Amino acid sequence: MFPAGHDIISPDSRRRQWQALVACIAIVAVWGANFSVQKVVFEAVSPAGFLFVRYLIMPACALALLVHVYGLRFPSVPRADLLALARLGFFGHVLHVGSVTYGIHWSTAFSSSLILACGPVFTLLILRCSGIERMTRAQVAGAAIACGGVLVFLSDKLAAGSWSAGIGDLVLLVSASFFSYYTVASKPLIERHGGVVVMAYATLLGAAPIVLLTAPAGLRVDWTVFGPGIWLGLLFAIVVSAFVGWLVWGWVNAVRGVARTAPMMYGMPPVAGLISWIAVGEAFTVTKVAGAMIALGGVALAQFAGNASLPAAFRMRLPSVRSAASRR
Repeated sequence: MFPAGHDIISPDSRRRQWQALVACIAIVAVWGANFSVQKVVFEAVSPAGFLFVRYLIMPACALALLVHVYGLRFPSVPRADLLALARLGFFGHVLHVGSVTYGIHWSTAFSSSLILACGPVFTLLILRCSGIERMTRAQVAGAAIACGGVLVFLSDKLAAGSWSAGIGDLVLLVSASFFSYYTVASKPLIERHGGVVVMAYATLLGAAPIVLLTAPAGLRVDWTVFGPGIWLGLLFAIVVSAFVGWLVWGWVNAVRGVARTAPMMYGMPPVAGLISWIAVGEAFTVTKVAGAMIALGGVALAQFAGNASLPAAFRMRLPSVRSAASRR
C-alpha cells in the first residue's frame, strides 16, 4: 500500500513528461526565432508574396494531415457547421494571419511577440461580452495593467518617431483580438468534430480567399532568384513553425496539461528579443523593456487570476498566448 496522496508514476510516464518538456522548450524557441526569420523573408518576397506561398503550402499540409488520420474518407460536416468553419477560416486566416504578417513586417520581432502575447486579455473580454464569464476584479486589474504596459511600450516608439513600427503594433493588437475570437468560436466545433477536422477544414476554407487576394503579388515575385537561405526560411516559417509547431504543441498540452504548459509561452518574447538583437540588431531602451514587463505581468494576472471560476468548457482555452497560425 502507498500512502494517501502519493501517485505512482511509471518510468514511461516520467519519460513522456520529460520529452514533452523538452518539446515545449523547443517549440517556444522556434516560435521566438520565427519572428526574426519572417522579417528577413518579408524583405525578400514581400508580405503578400509570403502569404501567397504560405497558403499554397498550408492546404497541402492540412490535406496530408486529414489523409493520415482519416484516410481518403474525410468526415462529413453539417451545413451549419461548415458555415461556422468558413467563418473561422475567415477570422483565423484571412484576418488574423493576414494582419499578423503585415504587423510583423512593419513592427519589430520583439514587439510583435509581446503584442501577440496580449491575446488572452482579448479572449477574456470576448467571453465577458458573450456572457460566458464574469471577470473578477483581479482580471479587470490585469487587463488594465496590460493595456498600460502596452501604452508605455508604444510610447517609446512614438517618441522616437517610429510611426511605422507603432502602426505595426496597433495592427498586431487588432490581430490578437481576431485570434481570440477564433479561440472562443472554435471550442464548440472542436467538441463536436475534433481538433484535426476543425484546424484542417478552417485552413482549407480560409486559404482560398487569401490565395486569390495575394496571387497578383505572388506571381510578380521572381522565385527563381532566391538562394537556399530564403527557401529554408520559408519552410521554417510555414511548415516547421506554423504547422508542425502547433501539432507538437497540441501533444505537449495533452501530456503536460494546459495549466502547466501555458506559462512557458511567456518565454517567447525574451527569446524573440534575444534573437532579434543578435540577428537584426533590434535596439532596447529602458522604457521599452519596462513596458514589456508591465504588459506581460498584466496579461499573466488577467489570464490566471480567475481561471478557477471559468465554466469547464472554456477553462482550458484561455492560456492560448500565441496565434497557431502566425508564428506561427
